[in-house]
Amino acid sequence: MSVFFRLSKVTSPKAKGYGKWYPRAVITQTVDTEQLATIMQRNCTLKKADIVAVISELIETMADQLQDSKRVKLNGFGSFKIGIRGEGADSAADFSVSKNIKGLHVLFQPEVKKDGSGVMQKTFITGCSVQEAPKNDVDTTKPANSGSNSGSNSGSTGGNSGSTGGNTGGNTQPGSGGSDMN
Repeated sequence: MSVFFRLSKVTSPKAKGYGKWYPRAVITQTVDTEQLATIMQRNCTLKKADIVAVISELIETMADQLQDSKRVKLNGFGSFKIGIRGEGADSAADFSVSKNIKGLHVLFQPEVKKDGSGVMQKTFITGCSVQEAPKNDVDTTKPANSGSNSGSNSGSTGGNSGSTGGNTGGNTQPGSGGSDMN
């Protein structure tokens, strides 16, 4: 198993990194609650219906706790909290909820643990590798100054394909074909 990526060129002249190529994660499918429950049922003694019921109650309970201004921590998974998007007021007296608060959003922070060598590792990416997605339409053999935004190949012919191996969440050096996993 690998996380797939495709190369994407920054084309906006105002953007940081204009003209450079960056890896972008490729999602191959979405796994929903029912599918997760089916997989989990194979690995434990609970039935799918029980797993779905627990996940449904977890979602409802988490929403209640988050909306009560609490952080929700799922051990071994990570923490959730509500964040606020707003605009600044010129002074505290000028601040009003209706004028300055523009929205709410949920923030997630994966759990972090130290590995045997003392390096911090995030849940979900420990041991993760990356691999170029099939049918990448970017020709990685052309020089950077060719002036072309993309090649006509339907597959990659350059050195970016393949797994980076056992990257366990540390920074991958530029040019190594991988990406930062932290």
